[in-house]
Amino acid sequence: MDDRFNTIAGWTLFSGVVALGLASVSSHYFRATKENRPEKMGYEIEGVVQEGEGGAAAVPLETLLASADAAKGEATFKKCASCHTINAGGANGIGPNLHAVLGEAVAVGRGGFAFSDALKSHGGKWDWATMDAWLKNPKAFAAGTKMSFAGIGDAAERANLLVYLNTQGSNLPLPAAPAAPAADAAAAPAEGAAAAPAAEPAKK
Repeated sequence: MDDRFNTIAGWTLFSGVVALGLASVSSHYFRATKENRPEKMGYEIEGVVQEGEGGAAAVPLETLLASADAAKGEATFKKCASCHTINAGGANGIGPNLHAVLGEAVAVGRGGFAFSDALKSHGGKWDWATMDAWLKNPKAFAAGTKMSFAGIGDAAERANLLVYLNTQGSNLPLPAAPAAPAADAAAAPAEGAAAAPAAEPAKK
């Protein structure tokens, strides 16, 4: 009786081991227990920029400035107001007064504000592109800057702020927006246009 019990128990254990082994092999073969994401999700649509691969940054700054809203820029400036004043003759705070800053030399003047050596060594002027790069990421613009502000990642929001800053004493002309690329279809006949009449057969 014991031998029969041992035999049954042995076959049961053996069957369990075989089943476990087959399940493991099947799992690895079909990778059924793992999430397998394709290298590229879905289908690429021509002319559509994926998120994180350009997005708003693909739009030229000049184009964004042309449609920027100074009132929205004023609202964004509230992020800066704890450190900066912008009124004419305003005092420096943690950061310099920013009245009429666009067009001026980088890290120069501003009532003798103590700029960091990192920013002073940058040189140049606060033109549209330079100020845009600064507002996007101050630490990337001038490694070692004392400014702790992380920056504004949204390009349209930066354009709004730039236009607002410009209204506060600078009044620089907006840079010309690049012309929109001509559509490929422009070279082809307009849709629905009548085709050229077929030549009449030669009269005999």
